[in-house]
Amino acid sequence: MKKVYMDYSATTPVDSRVLEAMKPYFRKYYGNSMSLHSFGVIAKEALEDAREKVSNLMKANTKEVIFTGSATESDNLALKGIAFANKEKGKHIIVSMIEHHAVLEPAKWLEKQGFEVTYLPVDQYGLIDLKKLEDVIRKDTILVSIIFGNNEIGTIQDIERIGKICREKGIYFHSDATQAFGKIPIDVKKMNIDLLTVNAHKVYGPKGVGGLYIREGIEIEPLLHGGGHEFGLRSSTINVSGIVGFGKVAEIQKKEMVSDAKKQIKLRDKLIKETLRIEDSHLNGHPTKRLPNNAHFWFSYIEGESLMMQLDMHGIASSTGSACSSGSLEPSHVLLAIGLKHEQAHGSLRLSIGKYTEREDINYVLEVLPKVVENLRKISPFKRGWK
Repeated sequence: MKKVYMDYSATTPVDSRVLEAMKPYFRKYYGNSMSLHSFGVIAKEALEDAREKVSNLMKANTKEVIFTGSATESDNLALKGIAFANKEKGKHIIVSMIEHHAVLEPAKWLEKQGFEVTYLPVDQYGLIDLKKLEDVIRKDTILVSIIFGNNEIGTIQDIERIGKICREKGIYFHSDATQAFGKIPIDVKKMNIDLLTVNAHKVYGPKGVGGLYIREGIEIEPLLHGGGHEFGLRSSTINVSGIVGFGKVAEIQKKEMVSDAKKQIKLRDKLIKETLRIEDSHLNGHPTKRLPNNAHFWFSYIEGESLMMQLDMHGIASSTGSACSSGSLEPSHVLLAIGLKHEQAHGSLRLSIGKYTEREDINYVLEVLPKVVENLRKISPFKRGWK
């Protein structure tokens, strides 16, 4: 049976060049980067080389990037770190309603600590209203956090204009760019970004490595206290091998990102166009302002998890937005925020492609998907009329 991986937004295979770059740092150059002997010096040099490569990909200064264990950690550090470092200035934070749980959960936690959070709505495509953003900013607002490219529906926000609004108001702006970094160009200076979350495993690097850009001069309260690693902002023994892999990812994507995106957009658009030929199928997210590898749909009269399981039986790996990451039976908060009804959100399917996706893979999906949808509708308990 043919195997087709269409879940690159969940995680990606490690690029063979990245793996080769990492290998020496497991057994040959295994020193602690904080040690003063030659083993430690070699590890420290590798760490700083990777930091330079990652910072270059977002056009940041080298010392403005720190490494973390995940994008989730970076999001938590950004929100909690800014909140507690600036609580004397104000306790109001703004986030969008379609943030990843790694932003929404820290925001909810901060509410329990006495902070006030405004959850900004989005339109049917998942875009925030910039006028609405300006309207909800207050004198005590200290931070705005808006996701760069949404992990479910793929919509890309107007980050530069959001950053300009925040900069003019003297408010810190954080963006979770987990799905965008290494896939589309990012310039933190031009986009007026103060804090940016990135990670390696969404873009052909190892799991367990994240990063956070913190604009020079910004005070932030650490989450982890200990030996003072990462400029005193993230104490923990440095994951040198993983960070070397992240650096190699950044080096590769700086050269290949544009060509990768062109190829993926062609395949994505073919996938979207042909899938929408299926009766009662619908596209989620913005038709053009979307990540190059993301296609997200909902289908009337069927349930997304059944669809995902049936596709898996045909060798196709996909994802559904019908249940959130906690395993709840509640539909995706992102799909509800863009106006879908519960039953519509339950019929969702995310197909995400990557650099190893070929035209033959798309053709196979387009051959299987209509048949699976038709078969599920034949046995569906849902009644026609609720679309």
